[in-house]
Amino acid sequence: MFGTPSQGRRRFLGATLCGALASCGGSDSDADAAQPAPGPVPDKQVNDAIAQLDKLAADLMTSSGLPGMAVAVVRVDQTVYAKGFGTRLVGSGTAVDADTVFQLASVSKSVGSCVVAQQVGTGSVAWNTPVRAHLPWFTLSDAEVSQEVTVADLYSHQSGLPDHAGDRLEDLGYSQTEVLQRLRYLPLHPFRNSYFYTNFGLTAAAVSVAQAAGVDWATLSERVLYQPLGMSSTSSRYADFAARSNRALGHVRLNGKWVQGIGSMPDAQSPAGGVSSSVNDMAKWLAMMLGKGVYKGKRIVDATALSAAITAQVQSAPPGAGRPASFYGYGFNVGTTAAGRAMFSHSGGFGAGAATNFVAVPSTGLAIVTLTNGYPIGVAETLNAQFFDLVQFGSIQRDWGTLFANGLASVITPEGSLVGVSPPAAPLPARALSAYTGTYRNDYHGPIQVADQGGSLVLSIGPIPMKLPLTHWDGDVFTFTLVNENAAPGTISKASFLSDRVTLEYYDEDGVGTFIR
Repeated sequence: MFGTPSQGRRRFLGATLCGALASCGGSDSDADAAQPAPGPVPDKQVNDAIAQLDKLAADLMTSSGLPGMAVAVVRVDQTVYAKGFGTRLVGSGTAVDADTVFQLASVSKSVGSCVVAQQVGTGSVAWNTPVRAHLPWFTLSDAEVSQEVTVADLYSHQSGLPDHAGDRLEDLGYSQTEVLQRLRYLPLHPFRNSYFYTNFGLTAAAVSVAQAAGVDWATLSERVLYQPLGMSSTSSRYADFAARSNRALGHVRLNGKWVQGIGSMPDAQSPAGGVSSSVNDMAKWLAMMLGKGVYKGKRIVDATALSAAITAQVQSAPPGAGRPASFYGYGFNVGTTAAGRAMFSHSGGFGAGAATNFVAVPSTGLAIVTLTNGYPIGVAETLNAQFFDLVQFGSIQRDWGTLFANGLASVITPEGSLVGVSPPAAPLPARALSAYTGTYRNDYHGPIQVADQGGSLVLSIGPIPMKLPLTHWDGDVFTFTLVNENAAPGTISKASFLSDRVTLEYYDEDGVGTFIR
């Protein structure tokens, strides 16, 4: 369903965590394909599973303390369950209902993939259209890859861009265009021979599709998907989410208590993480998905183009430790359930307070979506896995809560090699502060300024400078702390000075964190 997040990743949840952590995924091997399709599930089993959702959700709310959650189930083309639990904001007394709007985070990729598929169906673009056909300035560090990379390559994370490329530029305040232009400075993994989950790579593909249509992405999404489906509470603009009176605000857990988070404004990567919606609206989308692009008798998305999106295009995680391989389509995780049924799914998460998941198993005629307003701890995934266990087996097969909580622990863990490390008892002294001050350049992150302010060093970084006080650690090493979408509370970064340069540990994940004076 979702994926193994790397340390410190926040808006991640695309890469098949279900397959990576559990046996709910499967492979697309010839042996699997040769096996007969599973038969229908008994109606009583389905009805019993739906009847247990109230208790399952209430139990998860109690055990996690999660502020709010909404759940919907679609059976064939009908919403058979839609309900809210808890509150939109801790302490407010405002209840969540089935029309409460949540930020979807990376579930936006699956929704947006349908926008692309609709455009593929009209002939405006094809999955294999080069991105440069409509976004001619898009450039990566390899000239040949820049010329050849397609919408499909970027929607299946096979461009070679590093994992989560560009996310930290967004945190610094760079615009969508600025982030996409700076991707050219990143080293690439093997083109079409590697899988690295990248929000801004996918965003570049979506922007090129919108350019082909002659409108911006949010408008295209409204015209070809949200309005035809009657998804009146759904938008790909943050301003629309912020203006909703019935919206769920994000929360994080501090010192064991849920508190309101700093919030996420994901317009820069709207196609990858910027959709907001309610479960009532998402149920309409899931009914269209189960209908292979048809909703209430009307063709919304071309069936062939949509089928490609939910077909395995790349292995996102290899088999191992008793679990099967995981696969990714175009904006969807795809595989088979433990009962051998084809499935597609996705999760989403904001470190500032959102966690979402949907799962569809077409042979059962069922799909479920769970939206929450707390940062990712596995509640949405757990509920959906429990539901499909009950549907397929009549009982819950695994301790999903523990499985997913352990799998997502790194997402809410502070980063930095000095986290939890005691300062040296006898540190080497720093040089005179003037030895460190000045302007340092970096093509990818942009320039930084290190200044002496009242006898202490302050680092300024980003287009709207973020000022970070530096604390001496040892010799020419200083530290600074960060809290943002990708930096969990408690994150510590080293700033290591050497001659005419400084390396910022937090910004050096792809080897581009050295700034030269």
